[in-house]
Amino acid sequence: MAAADAPVMEMSSMTNEELDQLSINTIRTLSIDAVQAAKSGHPGTPMALAPLVYTLWNRVMRFDPKDPIWPDRDRFVLSNGHASMLLWSILHLTGTQAVNAEYERLGTPSVALDDIRHFRQLGSKAPGHPEYHWVSGVETTTGPLGQGIATSVGMAMARQWLASRYNKPGFELFNYNIYAVCGDGCLMEGVGSEAASLAGHLGLGDLCWIYDNNHITIEGKTSITFTEDVAARFAAYHWNVLHVGDANDLKSIEDALAAFRQTKGKPTLIILDSHIGYGSPHKIDTAAAHGEPLGDDEVKLTKRAYGWPEDARFLVPDGVMKHFDDGIGVRGAEARQRWEALFADYRKQFPELATEIDQLQRRELPAGWDRNLPTFKADAKGIAGRDASGEVLNVLAQNIPWFLGGSADLGPSNKTTLKFAGAGDFEPGSPGGRNLHFGIREHAMAAIVNGLSLSKVRAFGATFFIFSDYARPAIRLSALMELPTLLIFTHDAMGDGEDGPTHQPVEQLLSLRAIPGLVVLRPGDANEVVEAYRCILQLRHQPAVIALSRQPLPTFDRGKYASAAGVARGAYVMADAPGGPPEIILIATGSEVALVVEAHEALTARGIRSRVVSMPSWDLFEHQPKAYRDEVLLPGVKARIAVEQGSELGWDRYVGSEGRVIGMKTFGASAPLKELQHKFGFEPDKVVSMAIEMLGRE
Repeated sequence: MAAADAPVMEMSSMTNEELDQLSINTIRTLSIDAVQAAKSGHPGTPMALAPLVYTLWNRVMRFDPKDPIWPDRDRFVLSNGHASMLLWSILHLTGTQAVNAEYERLGTPSVALDDIRHFRQLGSKAPGHPEYHWVSGVETTTGPLGQGIATSVGMAMARQWLASRYNKPGFELFNYNIYAVCGDGCLMEGVGSEAASLAGHLGLGDLCWIYDNNHITIEGKTSITFTEDVAARFAAYHWNVLHVGDANDLKSIEDALAAFRQTKGKPTLIILDSHIGYGSPHKIDTAAAHGEPLGDDEVKLTKRAYGWPEDARFLVPDGVMKHFDDGIGVRGAEARQRWEALFADYRKQFPELATEIDQLQRRELPAGWDRNLPTFKADAKGIAGRDASGEVLNVLAQNIPWFLGGSADLGPSNKTTLKFAGAGDFEPGSPGGRNLHFGIREHAMAAIVNGLSLSKVRAFGATFFIFSDYARPAIRLSALMELPTLLIFTHDAMGDGEDGPTHQPVEQLLSLRAIPGLVVLRPGDANEVVEAYRCILQLRHQPAVIALSRQPLPTFDRGKYASAAGVARGAYVMADAPGGPPEIILIATGSEVALVVEAHEALTARGIRSRVVSMPSWDLFEHQPKAYRDEVLLPGVKARIAVEQGSELGWDRYVGSEGRVIGMKTFGASAPLKELQHKFGFEPDKVVSMAIEMLGRE
């Protein structure tokens, strides 16, 4: 834990104030050295905010470095993730321990000094931005500005929901706080405003944002674009707003954090005035300190200003880590041990609730979680995908107590409202409600769902499929973090015809399929909806999107056609014609499955052997063994037609060079659904005539 260089001074002769400053400067110089060695990074913010992070971690936070996944720990979110060296420095200096994906404590450092030496390099546990699931002690992946603070709102909501369900008199099991550090960029991004508005409405008193008010962005002074009164804005959001005029004033920082903890019924914003690049003689308060190394000469001058050995690199003076161990280490361990003793007594008095806590913390499902799921009878008129989904959600939520969610003001249309007795609404004064109301805030909704999932609650959000574009950045992060989030999108194609092309998704399916690790499902009837949810709820480390129809879809006779259980494999043979192997394969998703089934029956009547493949999920299908994929899409059958009310792009992987695709090459139009289907070729006759042509029949 020490470098080759001599310590800055003898630890035994230091005052507490000098020891504080030595620790702060260790954070600063580690950050400076890491950025300089990497030849890239953002040194200025760590130099400015080292006193804040030191105070928060070593004096305030309830966090045990030896057990960084203890359930009642305080959460720290670095929303301005470009300042990641703040986090890598503090995780190293506090001796935070690594935990693997199976929740096992490994007994090794989460971030070693060698990781910091290799900041931003391949394999280092000190990447360019904080990455959840890669580095223990990182509560959420950040980098896209505004996402961190929006996610923290979900964490705060989860804390209140968990406390409402599990806390009992004398047993305050979930009583933690959420601290999020943010910058000008986080407050300029719209997602931050959406989340702040909702947090204020909900009165999330467990949430504290600390705003680094340094007046600098990449292009220069914030005054060129950002002149609003931030304090007045957050006061209007119903936040408690505090102001600390000097980021180096540890007592004022600590007092402000204490004021937050005493504030009930409101989230808190602490506006912290800082100087980016603090200590740098020539780059302090300049854009040059934001996103590039200081340079060798400026590094030496800056270290001289700190009273630091100019030529020392990655120096951690003897005693600094002990100082953190005596602070957060002792305080965090004592808090965790008290909690564990409390939970042991809780388990004796409330064994069923204790079992629930164990299960949700490990992302497990309770016994019988899928009991009573509906089975839909064959019906030519059928039921809309969204209506079938609503029935399934209400069963699942009763079977899984920690399954909750809601819509971006579209609950009645998305059919996501939980209607069973006791479901309730999550609102100020009723944080135990299972129905979440996000308002018309799709971007924040998806980030909040991430925050709920990071808190181990099983959560969903919902809106129209076209508005998935607003939610996409957070969906992408859920895939990066390997979170089992669920986004429910209805009005999945042209079923809302008269609303026109602004409301008709064309490229959205393809766009979401392009996200690595995201499971995208578009079920073709009510029973496929049931099986899609059965598949989704068993995912522990993958997010899922389900796209559902607005209009009724025929419910297939599963005695005649294959079981909908094939959904779990992504694609399955739904029907074959008698009399030999298929001559042509018809592939479809969602509402178009019924279309190709009708075409299949017409072709069979003509003596043409066709196979119907329902393919609700490309991703699930691609993860099947090759033997199964070849069994479904017979390699020897080159005549293939894929039908989907979305972009044709990508379907060539399944139809091959000799196949055809009936899809969308343009945007839609405003007209009744049947007229649109005729205009764009989504009719059984079109499939039949195309198949006859491909096979050279008359």
